[in-house]
Order: sequence, then structure tokens, then C-alpha cells
Amino acid sequence: MSAVRYDKELEKYRNLMLPPGKFEEGFRWSSLVGAVFIALLMVPGAMYMQLVAGFGVGPAAQWVTVILFIEVARRAHKHLRRPELFVLFYMAGAVMATPFAGLLWNQFYVQSPPAWAAGVAEEIPNWFAPNDRNILEKRSFMMLEWLPAVGLVIFGLFVGRLNNTILGYGLFRIASDIEKLPFPMAPIGAQGIMALAEQDEKEKEKGEEPWRWRIFAIGGMLGLAFGVLYIGLPTISGALLKKPIMVLPIPWSDFTKKTQEYLPAVAVGINWNLANFVYGMVLPFFAMVGSFVALVLTMIANPILYRYDILKSWMPNDTTIPTLYKNNIDFFFSFSIGITLAIALAGFWQVWRGMRARRKERRSLMEAEQAPGEERPSTADRGDIKTSVVIGTYLATTMAYILLSGYLIDWHRNVMIVLFGLGFIYTPLMSYVTARLEGMAGQVVGLPFVKEACFILSGYRGVAVWFLPVPLHNYGRATVRYRQAELTGTRFWSIWKAELVLVPIVLIASIFFANFIWSLAPIPSARYPYTEQIWEFNAAMASIVHSATLGRYSPFEEAISGWYIMAGGLSGLVLFGVMSVLHLPVFFVYGLLRGMNQTIPHVVIPQFIGALIGRFYFERKMGLRWRQYVPVVAAGFSCGIGLITVLCVGVTFLAKAVIQLPF
Repeated sequence: MSAVRYDKELEKYRNLMLPPGKFEEGFRWSSLVGAVFIALLMVPGAMYMQLVAGFGVGPAAQWVTVILFIEVARRAHKHLRRPELFVLFYMAGAVMATPFAGLLWNQFYVQSPPAWAAGVAEEIPNWFAPNDRNILEKRSFMMLEWLPAVGLVIFGLFVGRLNNTILGYGLFRIASDIEKLPFPMAPIGAQGIMALAEQDEKEKEKGEEPWRWRIFAIGGMLGLAFGVLYIGLPTISGALLKKPIMVLPIPWSDFTKKTQEYLPAVAVGINWNLANFVYGMVLPFFAMVGSFVALVLTMIANPILYRYDILKSWMPNDTTIPTLYKNNIDFFFSFSIGITLAIALAGFWQVWRGMRARRKERRSLMEAEQAPGEERPSTADRGDIKTSVVIGTYLATTMAYILLSGYLIDWHRNVMIVLFGLGFIYTPLMSYVTARLEGMAGQVVGLPFVKEACFILSGYRGVAVWFLPVPLHNYGRATVRYRQAELTGTRFWSIWKAELVLVPIVLIASIFFANFIWSLAPIPSARYPYTEQIWEFNAAMASIVHSATLGRYSPFEEAISGWYIMAGGLSGLVLFGVMSVLHLPVFFVYGLLRGMNQTIPHVVIPQFIGALIGRFYFERKMGLRWRQYVPVVAAGFSCGIGLITVLCVGVTFLAKAVIQLPF
């Protein structure tokens, strides 16, 4: 018997969709054509939508591209295999990255009133943005003065994607191959790809029932219907009228002021996005239960902490964002550090235990370990690379970040210590913890204000430190795409080839359209209402942080408390101890920890309702078949909302393209 006790809930999700018996190459020139199609048609719409309404086109670009190319291939009597569809899907999503869109914010911040009022603007370095108003008034990145800022963006894109790709692969090997975590969110994209692939005649000849396409279409129709109400109506009405019409408030309805007498220092509200309800059905049930229990505990604990003057910054009439911000400063910043350290320690222990068990079984059985009820296919042709390559690449790229930042900051000793700590301690730690949470419950973890606290405590004086290319990243999120590639039988080398082709496409498309959109009108301006309403507030908040290293008082200096860190660490360790003794589901514990980490509570309630309906209605009615249906429904739902978003972008462009005559 294996030395490792497998969690039944984990195995149910891991066996929901198993990898095929072989892995095939998925990168083809058709994938490149799809990426160019997205770059030319979808990228400008996404950038424009972000400036106008505050959100992009979402997954629409991916699903629209895949569906379009399937139809083109079908009419050309061609067959797109699952690996080819996955790579096309992956490239369509990756090309939506718009690194140069950040320069639009840079040009505003360097000349914003809050930055000048705080004394920050005059000290902003030219490698962030030129502060010469004569240059900025020309509204063009195609100038020598912008070359340092453009160069930093290019450096960040190249090194960041390389690091994200390689370290994400290494974390996937740990979370999937060693710990055998289920990655419950991975089947959403994988099942969606398979739903589209099932229409091919070759699959029908094998006798497989093409149920995925029907389920995908049902989810798509639900997404279309909801998207018209939630996204279509406010977007189109905002383009044609002075004020958008919103039936369901975006991003949420905030009830914090209405409940402040009964629940002081508690952010109360609900997010009306139906996707949360759908994802609640997809995610493990006990993870949702744990999150809901944590929400209830937060509603009980926060008023007590407020009355004992621990959450001392909260004031009546504070809404959600100020409440969460102040609670983090007073308590949850330090408490979350302790919780995350406990997760990391427990994770390292489980990795060590799993590796030890595997070594014992190799010696006794001379074969790979098998999980109960799971027949693991061979991964010989999966396209794996050596661990030394992963470690070497990460060390080299992280040192590149540190050396460049050191040069830009004149090798400030304490800042260099911070950079080494963030690059070689914090980033690997948080990436690993996130990889585990992705594998366990489809969630990510992050600590607020870590970089801010480190730079404030470093003793640096000035503002240049805030704009450095810091090696502070969370690579754990990249593990999901490798699991999806595995489930669709795609060789990992297909992803790496796609990355090599993607980088120049992303660079060219992003800088061209960012420059074009900026040339249409100043940003912010009435033509971009979201930026006009939100960016000055964001600049004011950023200026508060950036002014903290000018030698003035900063509230971040009070955010770190050793006692609260110890309380969080002990709480996390106690939870894992109780789990081991009572054999509680692992999903419940991680869901509970997620909720205790000051997660925005407005999405927890709809997710929990979705989990209850999925568990006690659909699963009882359909049995385990429901667990195969619901990821396909979620993929179709995402596609439907995305299609509506793309349509809205087109209408917005048409409305804004009216030529204004000077008479």
C-alpha cells in the first residue's frame, strides 16, 4: 500500500478528466495566423474597452478564434486535432497581453495633479516616463524621449514570459507529478477544447457520443443571454447616451453602509456576475464550504476586533474598498503573512513526504507510484525538460532583474537586499503556495503591501525605487495551463514554441495600438469615461504610497506586527493539525484559509449558492456525470459572455468613429 493517504475528494476531481495515452505536437502555422488575427482585430478592442469601461474582452478572443478556425478548416476539409486547438486557444489568450498599455497610465501619472501635489512627479525618473509637457502633449511613444521607458517594457516582457513559462512548468511538475493535485479549474478550458473537437467526423467514427458540444452550446446560450443584460446594455447605452443603463450594478452592490450598525468593519455586498455562480458549481464543494465558513467567521471576528480597537482605522460610512484597505493595514496584512507561511510550511512538509514515499516505492516496486483508481499514462513523450534547466533559467532571469534594478537605483545597499529577498525567497515561496492552491481549489494567494513595506523599511529616500523592474511575481498561476495541455494531449514543447513566436507579435501590436489610441484623444478625457472617473483617484492612492519614501510619515510602517504574524501562523498550523487528526477534506481547509486571507467577500456568497445547488440538486439528479458536464457548461458560458463583449466593442468603435466637423 502506498505510504501516502489519498484524499477522496481530491481523487474525484483529478479523475474527472484524465490525460490521453499519448502526447502530440500542437504548434502549427495555423496557430500563428490565429495569433495575428487576434493581434489585429481583438487587441485594439480590448485596450479601448479597458479605457472606456474598465474591463477587456475577456475570453472572447480565444473562443472566437478557435471557433472561426475550426469552421475555416472544416470547409477546407482539414482536421484540427485537440493539441492544435489547445495551442491556438493558448496563443489567442497570450497575444491579448498589452504591455505597452501601461505606458498610457505612465504618461498620465507623471503629469497628474495628485503626483505633483505630493511632491512625487518631479522626482519620477525618465525611464518611467518623460515629464516634459512639450513631449507629452505630442501624444506619441515614437520619440527618443520615450526610448528608456519602452526599453524597460520590452525587457520586462521578454524576461517575464521566459520566467513565467519555465518556472510555471517546474511548479507544475511538483504540484501534479509529485503531489498529484487535481487542478479543478483546468478541465474548464480542456473540456471546452474537447467539446469543439468532438464535432470532427474522426471522433464520431470512434463511437464517442458528442455530448460535450451540446453542453457547451447550452452554456454558451446562457452566457449570451446574461452577457446582453450584464455587459451589453451598459456598454452600448454608454456609447450612445450620456450615462450608461445598468440593471445589475458593476462591479457589485455595496451594502457596507447599510449594515455598519450591526457589522462594523465588515465589507458587505454581492457581485451580480453570474459567472461566480457557475464557477461555484465547478470548484470543489468543500472548498466553497470552507470559504463560506471563513466569511461567517470574519463577520463575527471583525466587529470584535473593532470594539477592542485592533481595527482602529475603520470609520462609519466607509464602503467596501476603504474597509478592506484599512483592515489590511490594521491587522490582516500581518495576519495574512502568518497564514501564508503556515500554508507554505505544510506544503513543504507534504512535498517532502510525497517524495520520500515515491522513493520507497521505486525501490520496492521499480515503477512509478499509482494513485488508487487512477491509471496514469506514460509521460515519456510529454516534452519534459531537466530540472537543472528550470533552476538555471530562474536564477539567470532573476539576477537579470536584480542587476538592472541595481543599476537604475545606484546600487543602494538596502534596496539590493530587498531585491534579493523578493527574487529568491518571497517569489518562489508565494509561487509554490499559489501552485498548491491552484491544484487544490483553483485559487491563488497573495500578500498585500509586501513590496511597499519592504521599500519603506529599506530606508531609501526618493521615488525611483517604486518604478523598478522588481523580481516580484507569482508564477503559480501558470501551472494550470500545463495541466490543460496535459489533459488535451499537447506536448509542452508546443507551448514553448508558441511563446517564441508570440513575443514579437505582442510587442508590435501593443505599442502600435497604444500609440494609435492615445493619438485619438488625451487620456484621461471625456472620450474615455472610465479613466476620467477612476484614474485620478488611483493616482491619489499611488501618490500616498510613493511619497512614503520621501522622508515623511507612512501608515505602512504600522502595518507590520510580529504578534499578528505569529497569530496567523499559529492559526494556520492549528488548522492543518486539526485536519490531520479529524481527517477533514483538504479542500475545506484551503477554502477556509482563502477566506481568512481578507478575500473580497462579495463573490463568496454566489459561489457558495452555486456549490449548494450543484451538490444537492444536479449531482443527486445526474450522479458523477454532473462533474463532467459542469466544466463544459462553464467554458460555454465564458464563451457566450465573451462574444457579447466583442460585439459591444465593435458598436463602441462605430459610435466613437463619427467624424466631428468643425462647423
